[in-house]
Amino acid sequence: MSTLPNCPKCTSEYTYEDGSLFVCPECAHEWTLDTIPNEDEKVIKDSNGNVLNDGDTVTVIKDLKVKGTSSVIKIGTKVKGIRLVDGDHDIDCKIDGFGAMKLKSEFVKKV
Repeated sequence: MSTLPNCPKCTSEYTYEDGSLFVCPECAHEWTLDTIPNEDEKVIKDSNGNVLNDGDTVTVIKDLKVKGTSSVIKIGTKVKGIRLVDGDHDIDCKIDGFGAMKLKSEFVKKV
């Protein structure tokens, strides 16, 4: 008997094969072995779960205090041409009026 992979969404072990797809009965997620991302390839998502890429445009979803100053990046601020990096703050960008900044992906949404 061959072992089937766990669900990549909820890590359930009760997956089954349906033709060329694997199906999870607990969360109803369907996938193929080709669509599973590599462990070493980190996928960065915004607050809504959309995958972010270099060069995307995002919008800030809450007021963010700028460390070391009394200024605030207001909700709805549009940031163009982001660059994804490793680390706690996973977005490098330039914001008009503030300059170079590092943002967390959980505080932005893709436009």
